[in-house]
Amino acid sequence: MKMRLMRNIVTRVPRFCDMGDLGANKSPLAPLFKRGESGPPPFTKGGQGGFLARPTEHLNFRLRANRILLALCVLLSVHLALSPAMAQPPLKKASLLPQWIPQAQFAGYFVAKEKGFYRDAGIDLTLVQGGPGKDAFLTLAADKVTFCTGWLSTAIKKRAAGIPLVNLAQIVQRSALLLVAPKAGGIRKLDDLNGRMVGYWVGEFNVPASVFLGKHNLTVKVVPNYTSITMFTKHAVDAIGAMWFNEYHSILNSGYEPDELTVFRLGDLGVDFPEDGLYCMESTFQTDPEMCAAFVQASLRGWLYAFDHQEEALDMVMKYANAANTGTNRAHQAWMLAGMMDLILPEGDRASLGKLDPKDYQTVGEALKSLYLVDRLPALEEFYRGEK
Repeated sequence: MKMRLMRNIVTRVPRFCDMGDLGANKSPLAPLFKRGESGPPPFTKGGQGGFLARPTEHLNFRLRANRILLALCVLLSVHLALSPAMAQPPLKKASLLPQWIPQAQFAGYFVAKEKGFYRDAGIDLTLVQGGPGKDAFLTLAADKVTFCTGWLSTAIKKRAAGIPLVNLAQIVQRSALLLVAPKAGGIRKLDDLNGRMVGYWVGEFNVPASVFLGKHNLTVKVVPNYTSITMFTKHAVDAIGAMWFNEYHSILNSGYEPDELTVFRLGDLGVDFPEDGLYCMESTFQTDPEMCAAFVQASLRGWLYAFDHQEEALDMVMKYANAANTGTNRAHQAWMLAGMMDLILPEGDRASLGKLDPKDYQTVGEALKSLYLVDRLPALEEFYRGEK
């Protein structure tokens, strides 16, 4: 393609670049001179500071001019042919670890990868599969991935403990956490949870629940749970932790009607913690802030495209989910994607996309301090490096 472009340019240069035009009186400069002259005559200094044209030995100005113009045309054609390739630097390699299994919770990143948005931003991104037993923040701190997703509350706790991670963008603006119990088990109000067995996630996912239980002076026996609602449907626990966009839908699909369930939404009961954010180590940000910013913008572009083209986005989600053998289905992922849109763009507010509200940061931090989960709240300027 470069050679074809060069040929096109060379063949379209002005005729004065043709070697065949080097004959007498064919120079485009010829009209500037009198007939019989090859070019401007040299000058000699005359009397009283004047200049007189010397009538002898004219330089072959026309030949020199044509040679110079021809060389310039060739150089210009080469520059135009090669400059597009030279203008594009090599892609920067990076990796992203979502904190859970492939599902529509991470649709924006799948879309950005599949649509080439990361490549457009100059990044060759590898998506690393997450799931149970793989702590995203510890993997990040071990320098095994460039970026990860994770909950704000856990990230603050990690930063306060000395892990120098930074928030690049706050994707999820609201809490989707629920505690769900069958009304037939006698749980109708918060106090009814005291002494009961509650299935809940372990690891980084338990921070908001710990805050919630402490805030409402509840004592429960936590039974570790991961991706299944089986212990709920088999009545092995009295209540179960659920995400509104995920496990709650699975519970409904298992045969429960909404009016048969008691649902405690943590966000409505004083623990409305923003959840998924994008993170990297502080050293990564300091080394290449431009790449970090480009990664965020490509990710946000992916989310907006996913919300505006949901069927296409679901095709991409199912590609990754099926490759990971998650056992999900398209209807469930469609429910999840709609739920993520509500959490990421509350009331359709696209202006706040990816931004961490300082009030939310302070609220989450103070809640962690009140339960002695952190000794101090890191300064917002240390923790958050995203768009204000």
